[in-house]
Amino acid sequence: MTSASLSPQQTRSDPAAAKPRWEAFVINLARAAERWAFMERQLRALAIPFHRVEAVDGQTLRFPMPEVSDSSYRYLHGRHLSPSEVGCYLSHIKAIDIFLAGDLDYALILEDDALMERDIGAVIDAALDCRGDWDILRLSTVNTGRYFPVTRVAGRALGVCFTREKGAAGYVLSRRAAQLFRERLMPMRLAYDIAFDLEYLMGLKALGAMPMPINQETRTDTQIQYNIRKLPAWRYLTVFPFRAAIETARVVSRLGLYLLLRFRHRAEGR
Repeated sequence: MTSASLSPQQTRSDPAAAKPRWEAFVINLARAAERWAFMERQLRALAIPFHRVEAVDGQTLRFPMPEVSDSSYRYLHGRHLSPSEVGCYLSHIKAIDIFLAGDLDYALILEDDALMERDIGAVIDAALDCRGDWDILRLSTVNTGRYFPVTRVAGRALGVCFTREKGAAGYVLSRRAAQLFRERLMPMRLAYDIAFDLEYLMGLKALGAMPMPINQETRTDTQIQYNIRKLPAWRYLTVFPFRAAIETARVVSRLGLYLLLRFRHRAEGR
């Protein structure tokens, strides 16, 4: 990991402001120098302190490995493991470990294809003013699911989505969320963006900022080629019940969160 050196004017850790302290952790493969340069330029221009997290290269992994449950993956996904997908998953866990090893309050986790809006820092700072509402703040998606707003910050809505959201190019984690992810998400049983979207099973609260301040659809070539190999159709006898259960739990849990937050904000006159 490498840390960026920023001037006092650029830091987001001003103790006088009594604000939660956060910085960015950027996942980047050693061979992807162009992507790192792209991210470094953005973050310096946005005055966001950042750390480079060298990504786990899935092509160098040897299986089986204790960090991955191949049987659970096949049972829940209906397909074979992809080394690149494993590398992606372990890279996010590595970023979480580095965050937890320090003393920051929150972490902005970024993949190196994240194209950020200029107001992303202001959005995060404003969202932290209502940090009791969330443990995870989603800042990117590759889906088109609808978010139901509970409040507004920095010109954007913070809302709850009742459907599955994919993509993990950018999100903010509290220390509590990071600790639970580290405890509950290992060994790997699902793709990271699916596991990360099951926060409600861990008693965590997730909101999304709309419109999303991070665009994951950049022109850079992907470094993760999943090369998915599906198992025989009968394997879906285990996949479908699992999906039905988590989707039902998602709607029930997030509906409860939505109603709670709407009631709270109305009572507070927000």
